[in-house]
Amino acid sequence: MKYDIVVVGAGMVGAAAASLLARSGFSVAVVDHEEPRPFNPGEEVGLRVSAISPGAANVLAEAGAWRQVERQRHCPYRRMVVEDREESVSLEFNAAEFGLERLGTIVENALVQWSLWQSLLTTGSVELFCPDRVTGLDYVKGYPAVSLESGAVLDCSLLVGADGANSGIRKLLGIRQDHWEYGQRGLVTVVRTATPNPGVAWQRFLEGGPLAFLPLADGASSIVWSLPESEATRMLNLDDDSFLAELDNAIAGDDGHWPDKALACGPRAAFPLTMRLSERYTANCAVLIGDAAHVVHPLAGQGVNLGLLDAAGLAEVLLNARNRNMDIAAAKTLEKYGRWRRSEAEIMAKGMHGIRGLFIPEELGPLRRLGINLVSGSWFARDVFIKRATGRNRDAPALSRGKALADLLRS
Repeated sequence: MKYDIVVVGAGMVGAAAASLLARSGFSVAVVDHEEPRPFNPGEEVGLRVSAISPGAANVLAEAGAWRQVERQRHCPYRRMVVEDREESVSLEFNAAEFGLERLGTIVENALVQWSLWQSLLTTGSVELFCPDRVTGLDYVKGYPAVSLESGAVLDCSLLVGADGANSGIRKLLGIRQDHWEYGQRGLVTVVRTATPNPGVAWQRFLEGGPLAFLPLADGASSIVWSLPESEATRMLNLDDDSFLAELDNAIAGDDGHWPDKALACGPRAAFPLTMRLSERYTANCAVLIGDAAHVVHPLAGQGVNLGLLDAAGLAEVLLNARNRNMDIAAAKTLEKYGRWRRSEAEIMAKGMHGIRGLFIPEELGPLRRLGINLVSGSWFARDVFIKRATGRNRDAPALSRGKALADLLRS
C-alpha cells in the first residue's frame, strides 16, 4: 500500500495535519491505536481542555473541524488577567484593545479530536488504520515502509510522527530530546464559584506555581493548578470541602474580586509537568509534529496551539515544494520545516521556562513586580505577546494568519 504521507497518531495535532494534507491533494494514511470516543454534550465537562488561539482556530477551520466545534459547547474569552501573588500587581489583556474579536476559546480536547475525526471520515483521500499499531520501520529504495500490528505494510514518501510525548516514531528515528522535569504536577478540575465566570481567563502566580481559571460555557471554570508533586498528591486526597477551602485561600482577594468563593468542584486529576525539546524535527523522509517534537510548560496554555501551527507549517512547506515540482520528502524541503518550527518551539519552551523561573522564587518578587508594571504600561510589549500567543506573529504559518488553504494550493 503506497501513500504520499503516513501520519502516525490521530490526536488533535496528527488528525489536523492529516486533514490539511488530504485536503491539499496528498494521499494520506493515518495510524492510531484507538478511535476517539464520540463526543457526548450530555456528559460532564472533560478534565482536559485547551485554550485554542484565534490562529489555531483558523487552522482547525481549514482542517474542516472548527464549525463542528462551534456547534457544541465552547467558551470564547475576550479578557485575560495575570496576577502576581496579590491582585494589586496585575497584567491585563482585552481583545478589543488589539483589534481582536476574542483572545481565545476554551474547548474540551475530546470535542476537538472528535470533530477532526469526523473530518477525516469524510475526506476521500484518507485511509484509516485504526485500531492498529506501528511495529517497525524500514526503508525501501530510500523511502519509509511502516509495518503494522495487523500485518499491513504502508509504503510512503513521507512519514509524520504525531504520536505524543512518548513518541515511538521518534525513538525509531533515533532523534534525541532534551528533557526537563519540574517536580510539579498540574492539578485539574471543574469549579463553580459564587459569581459565575464572566468569560475571563484568570491566572495568579502563587508560591508553589500558577493557578489558572479558564471559563466554560455554563459559567463554571476549568482550573489548572501547578503544584509540587507532594502537594498535588495531598490536594488530590482531600475531600471536596477541604479542597475548596484550600482553593478559597489561594484565590482570596478584596471585595468585588473575581474569582470569589468556590462553591463546588468535580473530580480531580493531576499530570506531570515537563519540558521536552527534540534536537531536530526531521530524519530521513520523516518529520515530527506536536508533542512528539516538543512539550512546553502549560503556563501560557500554548502546547496544543504550538502543535496545530506545526501541522499548518508542515502543510505550507509541502505545498510550496509540490508547487515547485520538488520532492516533498527531500532533505532540503524537510529541513525548512524543521528549522522553522523548532525555532518557534524553542522560543516558546524556553520563554515559559524562564518566566516560570522568574515567578516562583519570592526573592525575585521586586524584580518580577517591576517587570509586570513595565509590561502593563506598554501597549507595544503586550501587542508583541498577544500576536505570538494568538498565532498571528509574522513567523506564524499562513493558515494561522488567516490565509485559506485554497490560496496556498494556487500559490
